[in-house]
Amino acid sequence: MSESLRRARVATFTLFGTCGFLFGMWVVHIPAIEAQTGIDHATLGTLLLVLGVGAIGGMQLSVPLADRVGSGRTAIIAGLALSITTIGPGLATGAWQLGFALIVFGFTMGAMDVSMNSHAVDVEKRYGRPIMAAFHALFSVGGAAGALLGASTLAAGWAPATALLAAGVIGIVTVTAISRWVLRDPVRRPDESATAEKAPRRLSIRVLVLGGIAFALMLSEGVANDWSALQVKEHLGTPDSVAALAFGAFSVMMTIGRLTADRVSGAFGPVAVIRYGMLIAATGILLVLISGQLALTIVGWALFGLGLSGSLPQIFTAAGNLGSSSASANLSRVVTIGYIGFLSGPAIMGWISQVIPLTAAMTVPLVCALVVAACSGAVRRTPITVHRTHSSLS
Repeated sequence: MSESLRRARVATFTLFGTCGFLFGMWVVHIPAIEAQTGIDHATLGTLLLVLGVGAIGGMQLSVPLADRVGSGRTAIIAGLALSITTIGPGLATGAWQLGFALIVFGFTMGAMDVSMNSHAVDVEKRYGRPIMAAFHALFSVGGAAGALLGASTLAAGWAPATALLAAGVIGIVTVTAISRWVLRDPVRRPDESATAEKAPRRLSIRVLVLGGIAFALMLSEGVANDWSALQVKEHLGTPDSVAALAFGAFSVMMTIGRLTADRVSGAFGPVAVIRYGMLIAATGILLVLISGQLALTIVGWALFGLGLSGSLPQIFTAAGNLGSSSASANLSRVVTIGYIGFLSGPAIMGWISQVIPLTAAMTVPLVCALVVAACSGAVRRTPITVHRTHSSLS
C-alpha cells in the first residue's frame, strides 16, 4: 500500500471530522440562535428547510466540479467554503438574516457532503475492503467534539458569533493542512471507464430504492441533529448547556457504532446492519417519547445514535459502486434524495410542534426507523456487486 494512499485515507478522515465538527457547532447553538433572532419553532423549521434547499444546490454543483477536477480537490474547496460560512448563522439577528445565512451555509455543506463521500468511495475502491463506515465515524467524532466545545462555550457565556468564528478558523487551518494529501484524480472501475461518458444520466430503480432508504435514515438523523437539544430543553426544562448533552450522546454513540460497522457488515452483511440497527434506534426514540427523566432521555438519544450509525454508510457504498453511470452521479442522486429527508424532516417537526408537543412529534423518526428495518432486504448484496467490489483490487 502506497504512502499516498495512506495519506489520502487520513485526509478523508480529516474532511469528515471537520465537516462533523462545524455542523456540531451549529447544531448546539440552534437554541441560542433561535432566541437571539426571536423566532419560534415553526419559523425555525421553515428556515431549516431553506438550509436544505441550499444544500441540494451545493450537491448539484459539486458533481460536475468533481468530474472536472476530482473529488479530492472539490472536497478541499468545499471544506474551506464551509469553514468560512459557518459564522453566518451566529451573526443573524432576525429571520431574514438567518435565512440568508442558512442557505449559504447549506450550499457549502451540501457541496462538501457529496464531494467528501465521493472521495471516500474512491479511496475505498483503492483499498479494496469496507472502510466507508469508519469515515462516517469521524463525522460523528467531529460532531461530538463540536457539541462538547459548543456546550462549553455556551456555559462560559460566549456569543454564538464568537464561538462559530472560532470554529470556522479551526476548519480553515485543518482543511488547508491536508489539502495536498487528497487523491488528485477520480477513480473509475474498469466497467465504467469505457462507458461513463456515454451513460445516460437518469434515475434507475436501484438508485430510487437506495435514495428512499437514505431519505428515511437522514430524516431521522436530521431530527436528532436539529431537535434533540430543544426536545430535552422543552420537555425537561434544562438549561442550554445541559440540553446539548442529548446531541453529544447521540453523536458519541454514532461514532462507536460506525467504528465497528465495517466489521459487522463484513461478517453479517449490510442487511443485518440496517435491520437490527434500526430496531435499536426505534427502541431509543421510544425511550425519548416515554421518559420524564434526564438520564433515561439521554440514554434514549444514545441508543438512537447507535442504531442509526451503521446504516447510511451501507447505502452510500452501494450507490458509489453502481455501474450504470458515474459513481459521483449515482452518489449525488442518493445523497440528494437523502438530504431532502435530512432537512425537510426537521422542518416538518417544527410545523408539527405547533400542534402537538415536540416530544410527541418524535413519533415521526420512530415510524421511519421501523419502516427502514422492514425494508432492509433492499440493500442485500448481489453477486455482481461483490464481483465489482473485488475487481477494484486489480
